[in-house]
Amino acid sequence: MRLNHKVAIVTGGSSGIGEAIVKEFGDHGATVHVLDTQACDTRDGLHSHTCDVSDHGAVHGVIGSICSKSPVDILVNNAGVAAIGDLLSTSEEEFERLFRVNVKGIYNCMHACLPSMVDTGGGVILNMASVAATVGISDRFAYSMTKGAVRSMTFSVAKDYVGKSIRCNCISPARVHTPFVDGFLAAHYPGREQEMYESLAKTQPIGRMGRPEEIAQLAVYLCSDQAGFITGTDIPIDGGFIKLNT
Repeated sequence: MRLNHKVAIVTGGSSGIGEAIVKEFGDHGATVHVLDTQACDTRDGLHSHTCDVSDHGAVHGVIGSICSKSPVDILVNNAGVAAIGDLLSTSEEEFERLFRVNVKGIYNCMHACLPSMVDTGGGVILNMASVAATVGISDRFAYSMTKGAVRSMTFSVAKDYVGKSIRCNCISPARVHTPFVDGFLAAHYPGREQEMYESLAKTQPIGRMGRPEEIAQLAVYLCSDQAGFITGTDIPIDGGFIKLNT
């Protein structure tokens, strides 16, 4: 599953799952451009671009500059934000914030990258969805809405561009142990972090949370030539969460 000579763009690549994807892509030979609101440490084959994916003009400027120097083979739309709350407790401002980043941000990046992929004969788009797009999860109204949209956009792009040699898939992780989880526990359960961590982990039928590198290894495969027969697919990586909880 080598990515030698591939040029990839990864959004939200400075931490968590995105950071793991950037590392795995680099280890498998890709040149990686990271788009994030905070800069990343650069190394050979890694380029950091400070960019808010919800800003249409900024995204087109950065991705246009990247594409002008080298064709982009892979786009991974990983950047996203979360929120807790049901419909009535979700404010209009919070709803719109999640939509801007999680939905419009992916639209912006695909809108900027697709013309180059079409012109150069193909490419791969991988979007980060969630089990929340498929299974109802308590107090995740706005987040679930955005991930359902990600899943639908993935299918639509796969259908419209399959004739242009562009593959488009999405990954749906369940709960993954990232710095976001640790920060959430520290903010909401001070002094009870370990207890609540174990409680959250046990909601996965397999008995633990996922690891960022496990998501990243799946991303490598889906973006490699070995996955050339896979498009228009949402792949759960969830420790049994969807099938064993429904």
